[in-house]
Amino acid sequence: MQAHVSIILPVHNAEPWLDECLRSVLQQDFEGTMELSVFNDASKDKSGAIIEKWRVKLEDSGVHVIIGGHDSLSPRGVGYSKNQAVAQSSGSYLCFLDSDDVMMPQRVRLQHQAAVQHPSSIVGCRVRRDPPNSTERYTRWINQLTPEQLLTQVFTANGPTVIMPTWFCSRAWFSHVGPFDEGGQGVPEDLLFFYEHLRKGGGVVRVDQSLLLYRYHPRAATHSVLETTIWTHRVRFLEEQALPRWAAFTIWNAGKQGRRLYRSLTAASQRKVVAFCDVDENKIRKGFYCHEDSQERPKPRIPILHFRAARPPFVICVKLVDTGHPQPLALEEAPQWPPGARRGGTELYLLLPPGPHRGRLRGQPEVVALAGGPGLPSLQLTDPRQPLPVHPRPAGAL
Repeated sequence: MQAHVSIILPVHNAEPWLDECLRSVLQQDFEGTMELSVFNDASKDKSGAIIEKWRVKLEDSGVHVIIGGHDSLSPRGVGYSKNQAVAQSSGSYLCFLDSDDVMMPQRVRLQHQAAVQHPSSIVGCRVRRDPPNSTERYTRWINQLTPEQLLTQVFTANGPTVIMPTWFCSRAWFSHVGPFDEGGQGVPEDLLFFYEHLRKGGGVVRVDQSLLLYRYHPRAATHSVLETTIWTHRVRFLEEQALPRWAAFTIWNAGKQGRRLYRSLTAASQRKVVAFCDVDENKIRKGFYCHEDSQERPKPRIPILHFRAARPPFVICVKLVDTGHPQPLALEEAPQWPPGARRGGTELYLLLPPGPHRGRLRGQPEVVALAGGPGLPSLQLTDPRQPLPVHPRPAGAL
């Protein structure tokens, strides 16, 4: 009999956490039919024995267990393992679970309810981090995004606005979007799937309860993905989804991060950059940025303006740092969103390399934003040294 929900569990050397993870499957209060689909990706520890032990307990409780896997010398990767676990399962809905995490008893029930109401969405949830003081900024970001920001902050350095271990969706929608990339170690398969989901018009929904204990440890697969890989995918998606709408734009930040963004753009996108803008008088006095590595002749010389003289739309590319004042520099989203501001993350974007940055964005992490154009919110820069007004959108501005 086809299950209502399949729990998708890839496993690779998960012995330290697997008992607690599988116990949380047994403790679900979902009243529909549920199955567990495990794919053991060449584990060399006691993961296989632990899975077999829990198979008996789960099946005695009415949870069908499907176990697949291989014992090759090397693992095939998270993307491959999740695809295999999905393929061998039968449920109408898929609940993704990492082998080092723990579900709260109500997770499947509450996310299933949300997924039934949102058949073309990825449904996530809030999380509780373990250890509690690890990645505090990131955890706040996961849990505090508004429903609108789940779509508008899809370009942050943090990746998907609902994290992969909390994903829940219909099998039909997964089949429409997927499968996961199977490139193996170093490939951000969750980010690539998330982008494809957005391309196909998928929604993003979060159940606003903490339904997962989300572990942080050095062996987590996410540590194998290079920041430069993430950056490249994010910039390409930015160029695909946002920049075609604009004939010209300004990069806010004439420093390292703004120049990095400019250099990362294709030549066609670079030609749309009419200026850099900044608040640093030293950068502004330079007058222009010359792209020395360009093959064009003469080499592009991009003006550097004070932000008051710049015209929207903006790509705001800033690393939030301590200003040395009691209140740090902050960027604030305008409170009024334009009508219909949601489609596919094209109204406000955030993007920045991860790192131990200080500062804040209204409780959010490091940022790059697009703002000030048609259908985009204006943006306010507040600095305790010199309070500044909301940057208005001139009539007829791009």
